[in-house]
Amino acid sequence: MAKDDRLAPGRAVLERVAELSQWGLALPPGKGQGVAMCMSFGTWVAQVVQVDVTSGAVRMDKAWAVADPGLVLDPDNFSAQISGGMIFGLSQAVGQEITLTNGRVDQQNFYDFDSMRLAQCPEITVELLENGARMGGAGEPGTPPAAAALANAIFAATGQRIRSMPLSNEIDFFA
Repeated sequence: MAKDDRLAPGRAVLERVAELSQWGLALPPGKGQGVAMCMSFGTWVAQVVQVDVTSGAVRMDKAWAVADPGLVLDPDNFSAQISGGMIFGLSQAVGQEITLTNGRVDQQNFYDFDSMRLAQCPEITVELLENGARMGGAGEPGTPPAAAALANAIFAATGQRIRSMPLSNEIDFFA
């Protein structure tokens, strides 16, 4: 990342998520980690997802998220929002899809988009930093980097680069 001081909070979340996830340590065969980060609704977010493909399907073992919204008024609620957003993004990546039949959308509302169940969710660790100059968002920022981190983890574990959603169109999950 550039040395621009305005990007310092972004560098800090990336560095911290790398520390938390022990990024760079050798993993056993069949495991992989992927990282992604973004600025979403004024909040820097970096995430690492760790997968295991030794059973022949992708299982998410662990996930880490570090967010810097600037000032955090309610850390417990903010952490829950980040992990919930991450679960929403991972759920979309592993199977939520909008389909059409005869030119009409088949899905009508959230009940048509099943989220991951507790047994499918990775163990999620969230850490909050407060380096940003302004207060950012809490509800949505956990969602955008989740799918990219998962796709990068799958690539690290399998060598298979998936570039379309949902990822389950090209690989099996939850064996």
